[in-house]
Amino acid sequence: MPKSRILAELPGAAVGDVVSRDSIVVLPLGAVEQHGPHLPLGTDLFVADAVSRAAVEAHGETHDAWLLPPLGFTKSNEHAWSAGTVWLSAETLLAVLNDIGRSIAATPATRLLFLNGHGGNSALLQVANRELRLKHGLRTFLAHPHMPADQGGTSAAGELGMGIHGGTDETSVMLHIRPDLVDMSKAVRRVPEGMAGNKHVRFGGSVPFGWLSNDFFPEGHIGDPTLATAELGASMFATAVSTLGEVLGEVSRFDFGR
Repeated sequence: MPKSRILAELPGAAVGDVVSRDSIVVLPLGAVEQHGPHLPLGTDLFVADAVSRAAVEAHGETHDAWLLPPLGFTKSNEHAWSAGTVWLSAETLLAVLNDIGRSIAATPATRLLFLNGHGGNSALLQVANRELRLKHGLRTFLAHPHMPADQGGTSAAGELGMGIHGGTDETSVMLHIRPDLVDMSKAVRRVPEGMAGNKHVRFGGSVPFGWLSNDFFPEGHIGDPTLATAELGASMFATAVSTLGEVLGEVSRFDFGR
């Protein structure tokens, strides 16, 4: 990636010269949390970082986007039962995001885009969007590399809409970007089929419910990684980069409908 699009590589004195009020600051958010026996703890972090880097490299100059280093420790307490998970409380993450927003507001930039690789952050990031708008006057946005299945996205047909964590899609993307960290010999299908017939109380249904990842299966993942392929991952990655380019374009023009 050209150094000029990575905010942390700029000298402080240069920020006022190259960053404008129309610039978009992109903050990738991942997680360090268990992803079943076949994927590494940093899966969400690696995906968010790779997609944001590729997208800003491809589209950053066109849409005046600047990339921040990824935030790796976020709200992952649904996986707190597992050794290796490193998580922040909701209160701490909101405070961290407020401090980051305050810092961005001290630059000429007025647009902040969260690129969130961990579904457990989504609700809190929507709260942060409004808080940062109110407190610091920023125009704030939330996007995902791939929309989680329990938030309006899709998953592989064989997962019955339940592929929300360490399943086919996530494993496929990791086979594309970091195959050295994937152990397919340990991949097993873990789909809570008993919920699939529910109309409302299910992942992606109209009635959300509180859950921990080990409420379902002891391995901690929810989906079917045995269906994953590097080819699917490459296609999903390319789509994510292209879609984020479109998002950057709309964010750059956004003016509350005016």
